[in-house]
Amino acid sequence: MEVILSSLAALLMGGFAVFFVKRAQDEANKKSAKAEAERIINKAKSEAQKIERDSKNKAKDFEARARKNAETEIQKQKSQLKNKESQLERRLKEVDDQQKNKLEELERQHRQLKDKEEKLGLSETRILGLEKKIEEEYHEIKEKASRVSAMTVEEARRELLQSVESEAKAVVAKRIQAIEAEAEKEADRRAKRVIAVAVARFASEFTSERTVSVMALPNEEMKGKIIGREGRNIRTLESLCGVDLIVDDTPEAVVISGFDPVRRELARRTLEKLMEDGRVHPARIEEVVEKMKVELQKDLRDEGDKVVVELGIGQMHNEVLRAIGSLKYRHSHTQNLLNHSLEVAYLSGLMAAELGANVKQARRAGLLHDIGKAIDHTVDGSHAIVGADFARKFGEPEAICHAIRAHHNEESPNTVIAHLVQAANLMSNSRPGARRPGMDNYIHRLQELESIGNSFDGVMRTFAVQAGKEVRVLVEASKVTDDQSKMLGRDIVRKIERELPHLGQVRVAVVRETRSVEIAR
Repeated sequence: MEVILSSLAALLMGGFAVFFVKRAQDEANKKSAKAEAERIINKAKSEAQKIERDSKNKAKDFEARARKNAETEIQKQKSQLKNKESQLERRLKEVDDQQKNKLEELERQHRQLKDKEEKLGLSETRILGLEKKIEEEYHEIKEKASRVSAMTVEEARRELLQSVESEAKAVVAKRIQAIEAEAEKEADRRAKRVIAVAVARFASEFTSERTVSVMALPNEEMKGKIIGREGRNIRTLESLCGVDLIVDDTPEAVVISGFDPVRRELARRTLEKLMEDGRVHPARIEEVVEKMKVELQKDLRDEGDKVVVELGIGQMHNEVLRAIGSLKYRHSHTQNLLNHSLEVAYLSGLMAAELGANVKQARRAGLLHDIGKAIDHTVDGSHAIVGADFARKFGEPEAICHAIRAHHNEESPNTVIAHLVQAANLMSNSRPGARRPGMDNYIHRLQELESIGNSFDGVMRTFAVQAGKEVRVLVEASKVTDDQSKMLGRDIVRKIERELPHLGQVRVAVVRETRSVEIAR
């Protein structure tokens, strides 16, 4: 019984133990299931949030792509619109150019019609003049015939004597002209011999001066010093030297501009001294300018004295020597005036030696003939008169002063020295290379001459030669006869005189040529 009871008790206790173990396991399973459920729910929430974020990012990317596509399309439309505007502008420009060309063509046709009207008017006037002249000659012949038919023997004799006397006077006049021409030819030959001897023994160089000088600066800092605070240094330099200083974007350079080359030289020397010293301020500038003025005046006197000693023409006043030296920095028509004056002095002396005149006096007058160009521009009058008054003021003889006045015919030359200085000055100015006209003016003059020749009917080509002093006109032989070519030459001459009166003497040659060409086979 006890065994049974013990077994039952053990069984009951085992059942309770199993029950409690099972219950504990169920509780553990419930907790595990709850945790798993919470994990799954959290995971689902996390995935939902991730999906939501991805959706938002995709929406943003789509919006950005859409905006970018829209902007690209707008830019494309703007570019197309701009191209269309450019095409319209080009088209408008083409239309304007076409209209301009048409207007120029109409204007050219109008000028041609006007020229034709002028030629017709000239031709009509010439024809009327010829008709009038023929009619007058006809009446004159008719009157002579009527007089001869009504003359007596004595009257006919007197008429014959008068006619012979008129012919004799004409012959004598021609003979006198021939003798005068022969005398002029002989005088010209002798003059040329004297000039040839002088020129053959002397040759000189010439230099071209400019109205601006370029100063090289050591660095850009020096350019700033020259300008100064608010430009006070450069203003002081300009006022003291009487020039313009141009400071542009050119690196390490300043331009000195002025019509007076002596002032430009003063400014150049002042700048060199300031750059060498390095101190640039108004007080220092005034000090350097005064010092350079003294040095420049001394150099001018030394240069003049050197020239006088070289020529061997005696002593001169210091002011005259200074004026001679200043000619080194002056020019006229690309000629350096000091070299030109030396050239005239040598030529005058050489011709004086050939003629047995006073060589020193001729050289002195030749050297001083352009001294008036060294005098300040505030003195009124031509340089010949101003130079003569300046020379007389400082003790030059009247013969020298007269030669200075007469070298440009301010008064008629009446001495051998005056004539020699005038001739030497003309030789120095007119020799090849002494004076060079501007290339632009030269080309423009030739183009105008050729356009005048080409404006006439029947003209094939026109050539302006010998620096515009001769015009050769080639005409079509089928359109222009020999007589018409003479009239054409006169018409061209009249038009040149009317439209280009400043050219001086221009020779017009009309060339008419007929060619017959056959080919042998």
